[in-house]
Amino acid sequence: MPVVPTTRLKKRHDFVKISQQGRRFFATAFVLQVLDRGENDPLGPVARVGFTTSRKVGSAVQRNRARRRLRELARLTLPAIAQPGYDYVFVGTKAAIDYPFAQMQQELAKLLSS
Repeated sequence: MPVVPTTRLKKRHDFVKISQQGRRFFATAFVLQVLDRGENDPLGPVARVGFTTSRKVGSAVQRNRARRRLRELARLTLPAIAQPGYDYVFVGTKAAIDYPFAQMQQELAKLLSS
C-alpha cells in the first residue's frame, strides 16, 4: 500500500465540518472522526489530520500529553493506512494520558481497516 502524504488541520471551521458531517469511530483512548472530502477536492490525494482534547481530559499538562501521544500515534500509523482525500480528527479522552501505546496503535489499525 502506498504512503499517503499528510498535512495538519488547524482551522476551526475544518474541525466543525468534520464533526458535523464525518463518521465517528470510538476507541478506548480516543474518538476518531473521519470525513471523505470527495473526488473534486482541490487539495488532491492528501490526508489531513487534526487533534483536539477538551477540558474534561484534565489540566493543560494532561491535555498536552494526550495530544502529544495522539500526534505520535498518527505519525507512526496514518501514512501507511490512511485513505487519500480523507480528513481525520483525533479527539483525546482521559484514557489517552496513560493508556498503553501499543494498544492504541492496534485499536487505530482496527478502526481504519473497517
